[in-house]
Amino acid sequence: MTERSSISRNPTPVISVQDITKVYGEGESALQAVDSVNFDIKPGTVVGILGPNGAGKTTLLKMILGLVSPTSGHVQFAETGETSDLLDRYHHVAAMLEGARNIYWRLTVRENLAFFASLNGIDPATVADHHEQLLEQFGLTEKADTPISALSRGMKQKASLICTLSRQTNVVFLDEPTLGLDIESSLELRREIRRLTETKSMTVVLSSHNMDLVEAICDRVIILHDGRIIEDSSVDELIDLFQTQSYRISTEPSLPDQLRTTLTEHYNAHSWTQTSDRIRFDVRLQSGNSFYDLMEILHQKDITILSVRSLEQNLSDAFLKLTDDAAPANPMQEDHR
Repeated sequence: MTERSSISRNPTPVISVQDITKVYGEGESALQAVDSVNFDIKPGTVVGILGPNGAGKTTLLKMILGLVSPTSGHVQFAETGETSDLLDRYHHVAAMLEGARNIYWRLTVRENLAFFASLNGIDPATVADHHEQLLEQFGLTEKADTPISALSRGMKQKASLICTLSRQTNVVFLDEPTLGLDIESSLELRREIRRLTETKSMTVVLSSHNMDLVEAICDRVIILHDGRIIEDSSVDELIDLFQTQSYRISTEPSLPDQLRTTLTEHYNAHSWTQTSDRIRFDVRLQSGNSFYDLMEILHQKDITILSVRSLEQNLSDAFLKLTDDAAPANPMQEDHR
């Protein structure tokens, strides 16, 4: 069971991305990092921006935040209007990009919290209890007066995360927020994000390769490939879209090579393993394929079936299916997009 809440019915988007495009360079050497992307984000939702390396995620997020100027198109925030009013926007938006690079390493954790809260005009003394709560939630109480430079990588990541949350903005952008976090801190992050969206109507835009995190907390996912959106769905809809009958089958080890080829080509057999007493493989049956037809083929070849187990689909399966089916990436594209 996921921790997702129902998507807000408020029709007014908190963020509207309108036909945004980014091209680096000119002429034949030009690189189109983002290509005519459009979407709206409703308040109080958690939206995942996903895609393989080089898909355009980083460039897109930086354009939304006003850190990179689009070649064409624009971004509109409900509170501030279009991208020209950046100073006003930064009072409503907090972002954790590239992990601990967002915070000041010479300052202590507590000093960073006070500084980032003050950026929004908040008197740190009035939110001291909230800061202590964040420190405790993410296991940083004992390190509160330690300079960031003296912390481990995971603790730096936690410090960056709580500094972002300390600003108490309406919209938060998180880029790989669980990178370097231990399991308990990652679970605490899930709980805190859901609490803030449900009680404070905070909107979260999340970019991550952690599919378990995305599946657990995101209401919706937008998948990019080669700078374009190839899917925009709720998590549940995306999983259902690619729901297939998947099974793990074990047989006796006498499986002819020709039959292996048939199973691979016609029944998406994969993940082959073999021991002295059995062969194991997974199959993914889609339209046109029948589990009973597969069983009949094995029976006709006198293959002894030792076990069959049904496999559930998840977001990782749907993501890989979508990106595998998308057009091949431009070889000139780079991972920094």
